[in-house]
Amino acid sequence: MKLIRSILWISIFLLVTSCAPASTGGGLIPFMAPTPTLRPPVVGITHAPDPESVMQAYLSAFKNSDYAAMYALLSKASQSSISEVDFSKKYDTALNIMSASKLDYQLLSESPSPTTAQASFQVTYHTALVGDIQRTIMVNLVLEQGQWRIQWSPTLILPELTGNDQLAMDYQIPSRGNIYDQNGLPIAQQSDVYSIGVIPSQLGKVSGVVDFELSKLMNIPSDAVHSMYANVVPDSYVAITEASPAEIQKAQLDLTLSGLVTAKYTSRYYFDQGIAPQVVGYTQLISPDQLNTYRRLGYRGDEIIGQAGIEKSMEPYLAGKHGGTLYVVDPNGQLVTKIGASDPQPADSVYLTIDKNLQYYAQQALTGYNGAIVVMEINTGKVLAMASSPEYDQNLFNSANTNSQYLLNELLNRTDQPLVNRATQGQYPLGSVFKIPAMAAALESGLYTPQTTYDCEYHFTELNGIVLNDWTWDFCQIALKAGKQCDTSSTKPSGVITLQQGLMRSCDPYFWHISMDLFNNNRAADITNMARAFGLGSPTGIGVVAEASGNITVPTTPLEATNQVIGQGDVLVTPLQVARFVAAVGNGGTLYTPQLIQEIQSANGNPVKIFKPEAAGTLPIQPDRLAAIQQAMGWVVTNPLGTGYYRLLGLNVPMGGKTGTAQTDQTLPDAWFVGYTQDQQNSGKPDIAVAVIMENAGEGADYAAPVFRAMIETYYYGQPQTQPWFGPIGNPYTPTPLGGIPTKTPQPTKTPHP
Repeated sequence: MKLIRSILWISIFLLVTSCAPASTGGGLIPFMAPTPTLRPPVVGITHAPDPESVMQAYLSAFKNSDYAAMYALLSKASQSSISEVDFSKKYDTALNIMSASKLDYQLLSESPSPTTAQASFQVTYHTALVGDIQRTIMVNLVLEQGQWRIQWSPTLILPELTGNDQLAMDYQIPSRGNIYDQNGLPIAQQSDVYSIGVIPSQLGKVSGVVDFELSKLMNIPSDAVHSMYANVVPDSYVAITEASPAEIQKAQLDLTLSGLVTAKYTSRYYFDQGIAPQVVGYTQLISPDQLNTYRRLGYRGDEIIGQAGIEKSMEPYLAGKHGGTLYVVDPNGQLVTKIGASDPQPADSVYLTIDKNLQYYAQQALTGYNGAIVVMEINTGKVLAMASSPEYDQNLFNSANTNSQYLLNELLNRTDQPLVNRATQGQYPLGSVFKIPAMAAALESGLYTPQTTYDCEYHFTELNGIVLNDWTWDFCQIALKAGKQCDTSSTKPSGVITLQQGLMRSCDPYFWHISMDLFNNNRAADITNMARAFGLGSPTGIGVVAEASGNITVPTTPLEATNQVIGQGDVLVTPLQVARFVAAVGNGGTLYTPQLIQEIQSANGNPVKIFKPEAAGTLPIQPDRLAAIQQAMGWVVTNPLGTGYYRLLGLNVPMGGKTGTAQTDQTLPDAWFVGYTQDQQNSGKPDIAVAVIMENAGEGADYAAPVFRAMIETYYYGQPQTQPWFGPIGNPYTPTPLGGIPTKTPQPTKTPHP
């Protein structure tokens, strides 16, 4: 066996060496490599990339409406047949007509060959009008410069879109829902309306009659009506107002009077020239910027929609559910096939928590002033009135209204910004009303009790190099200039008083002392934290109308601390926030989320949604300490030394209140008055909280307190029972207009005492 193996190896060696080439130098024969076998090259075969990545990119862009990215993936032939603009328009139009708000896709398969490929995907369009539309679509691809490109046609949108066929939707649009107050009185609904104006040169002898009858219609003085057209070109048309037939009949307005011009139209109408306009908002035609969004929601595109306030936030209810039938039609408009259909559903109506009568008088009370009033039930958070002045006529946003073309631009260009809801968006320094949470912080710090005393004099000297003056000092100086003595409760210092009396008297030095005391005891954030716990410096969560946050910061210097404690410096609040925390003080400590909507009701009268009170938090103060604050607020209106006593004298409703006068960068300060009632057991009516702010009006006790009184009287007796000293509610003295949306005011300058 070994012999055989040896012979075999020798044979292999000889075979290999015999095949080697001969040496050029003689000697041993070298090893020779075998000659390779030559094969002809393969011509015309390229390994194509996988088309899946291209399809995924295309479909992902489709889902995100990135038409530019989709177009970039088309073949050259496809791009030459349709421009990118027209390509994008094809998709936008199709998705709009389908009312497809979104889509989903799934790539099913792809089958490439050397130069062409096919793929399939499933697309599901989620539409507002005809439900889900699901289709399986085949795609042809072509290889261009080593990359797959899509051969496009309209069938990639829907397979039914062959040739020049197109989509068409037959819309069915329900009437818009109504808005009512809590008692079912209409605030906004479809109605016949008359736009009303005058041509001064044609009035002649009936000018006074026209002024009188229009004043009754608009609830303004006759001379205010006359001033609207007194200084214009005599032959020109002057837009005045709008009214429903019922309002015209109630005012006994004679539409045939010479010089009176009317035009009838039928549309959505806001009664009484606007009840709570900044709350209710307005409707307007869909703008070009909004068109795609609303078409995808099932709108035809020529409807009116809510553009602000309740009209906007409740749009899904007020608009109802549109219906429609989706067709494919040929270029001549002839039906090719029906894809899907749905029936419309009637719109719902919205019932607000607003009391129309109380709201009307709140708006009247602010006539001539910029400011806001909020009236809220203390045990539910329901907003009964939310007035913002200046107000505006929502009917001017209706293009069917003749007066719109004359007055809308003027409204939009006003510097006092009437469209701003000052009750929720106005940000103001709070003045001495801020002493309520400041007192709560002092009590909870453990450094003070309700009976802790302090000597409240004219001047505060605890700040190095700065002397601050109590409000009584300023009144004393006014009295001296008038030749009087400083011997009344409003002109002489309060003297030694308890903390409760300090709130009743609104003693500035006492609260400056508290702020310095807390600051020097490393408790600079105490008042800030309490104010934030009272809901200041953050949105209330009302939701259905826009609101601002306000501003509450931690003081970093003693001067900042003294400014903060009296509601000045960086302190900014909204009237709604203030009404909310005052309600919480009145109800024992529960902060409610403010509520503006009572119920949403279907067309057949059944409730669709009922809104209930929602507690959002609790004031972090012990019950006995909160009771001390309540007692002090009661003294404000019942004790002759209280800052609100004389303006509310004779108002026989148990209540608590607080005055506030906030310095601004204007000559006159903002006037505040807040308070709550405690009369439910006697009257059977829910107790309410009221916050009044009047911009640059003067002292809170002088201006805001009488308006507060008017609101309390209206709530209990149906209308104001007394007239403020500065003029009747509805036509008070008008100060010099200052204009502009209320914003952060500069920190008041503190000057040394001379």
